Amino acid sequence: MEIEVNGKTLELKKGDITHQETDAIVNAANEALVMGGGVVGAIRRAGGLAIQEECHRKAPIKTGEAVITTGGNLKARYVIHAAGPRMGEGEEDHKLREATLNSLRVADENQLKSISFPAVSAGIFGYPIAQCARVMLKSAIEYMSGQTGLERVAFVLFTDHDYGVFEKTLNDLVK
Repeated sequence: MEIEVNGKTLELKKGDITHQETDAIVNAANEALVMGGGVVGAIRRAGGLAIQEECHRKAPIKTGEAVITTGGNLKARYVIHAAGPRMGEGEEDHKLREATLNSLRVADENQLKSISFPAVSAGIFGYPIAQCARVMLKSAIEYMSGQTGLERVAFVLFTDHDYGVFEKTLNDLVK
C-alpha cells in the first residue's frame, strides 16, 4: 500500500527489513545499542560485525534518540538505531514518537532519500502493534508534511498480521 504525503511516498510493505534496497533501515534498538535477537539480531547477522562495532562507539543513547551507523553488508547503506520504549516504563507513546521523528531527522541530516522502519518496540519490548502503528504512522505523516529531503518512507512488516494492522491504521488516518 502506498500513499502520497506532500509529494513524498509513504509505503507499507510485507517482508524482511534486511533485504530492503533503501538508503537506511531502522533498527529497533536498546539504549546500550547491543545487537541481540529479533529484528536487531537479523540486522546484525545480515550486516556483519562492522555495525555492532560502530554501535559500541556511539552507545549509550536514551530512549527516543537515534544514531546512524554503516549498513555493513546490507543492501541499505546505513542503519539508523532508534531506542524504542519498553511497555510499562511510562510515556511510551511519547518515546516512540520521538524515536520515529529522530530517525527521520537523522536521515535528513545525512541527506538520505529513503528510509525503512520495522514496527519499533512491538516485539520483545511488548508494545501493542495497533498502538505502535498509530504512533509511528501519525509521526511519519506529520514529519513528511513539513520540509524534508526524504522522498520515500516505508514501513516493512514481517507478518501478515502486522501488515494488516498497519494497513488498517493507515486507512483510518487518511480518511
